[in-house]
Amino acid sequence: MRPLVGVAAGVCGNATGTSRIELRLHYTRALEESGALPVVLPVQADPGDLVQRIGGLVVPGGPDFVPPTPYPAEVEFDAALPDQQAFDAALIRAALERGIPFLGICWGMQLLAHALGGTLHHHLPLDLPNAQPHNAASRDLEHGLRVEPGSRLAGLLGAELDRVNSRHHQAVADPGPALRVSARADDGVVEALERPDAPFCVGVQWHPERMDASHRRALFGGFVAACRG
Repeated sequence: MRPLVGVAAGVCGNATGTSRIELRLHYTRALEESGALPVVLPVQADPGDLVQRIGGLVVPGGPDFVPPTPYPAEVEFDAALPDQQAFDAALIRAALERGIPFLGICWGMQLLAHALGGTLHHHLPLDLPNAQPHNAASRDLEHGLRVEPGSRLAGLLGAELDRVNSRHHQAVADPGPALRVSARADDGVVEALERPDAPFCVGVQWHPERMDASHRRALFGGFVAACRG
């Protein structure tokens, strides 16, 4: 049977106060082509109960974290609604406590670090002014990638991957004590994390669901294989 994999849905609001859930189909299609049965997880009261019913969890790309100190007025943040941030963080903690495989993408990787005691760069052009551009308003950029030898990510992707897509202006500054950095951009920005003591806990800053088919099969396929186990 295909493993049931939960995918956290984003929460969007409008001026009238009406909220809706949102999820790009790239994520569910990448999971489906890798052999999973994806189900969308909207914000609700009991994330722990949800995690008891799935075989793996994906927290995909999403909004921004609100910085703890003010930034210049010209820096815009697409701030997460509090309900979404709290729900997604609770899902991650419940998944790690239960020991089911976890894959975090972009926001999902940042939230993994945040939930486990790490810290973030809230706007790379100001926090790391010597970093290369990681975000463009209308399209993905690309940059080099250095994967740590011996990491789980290296085992999944091999030695061939040297470039990934990039569309983010926030990044992990310090992963915290529980996570290890398994890849960096060629300017040193953290691009992947993993938790060595977990069966499968990987976060990536890029968007593998929008990479080529061989990359999707390697990363999502490895995750789905862990969900079967």
